[in-house]
Amino acid sequence: MANEDQIIETIDENGEKVKFELYDIVEVEEKEYALLLPIEENEEDADELVIMRLEKDGEEYLFETIDSDEEFDRVASYVETLMDEEEDEEE
Repeated sequence: MANEDQIIETIDENGEKVKFELYDIVEVEEKEYALLLPIEENEEDADELVIMRLEKDGEEYLFETIDSDEEFDRVASYVETLMDEEEDEEE
């Protein structure tokens, strides 16, 4: 189901390649954030949503980890609100 251009490959803190499917992009306080779903061989981790900051470098997008707990909490709260709204619409 995932298009090839929606697959993001990055290196984790252990130096291992990790693939993600781009789920959505949201804007919080004029910054863009990517919502990524891990593409795991281990299916029990498949429900985990990863949030990374998007920075534009010319035509390229760079995915950066969010180091600030405060920034991460703001974005995570916003994403939870979106997910709750989607669930309400489905009911």
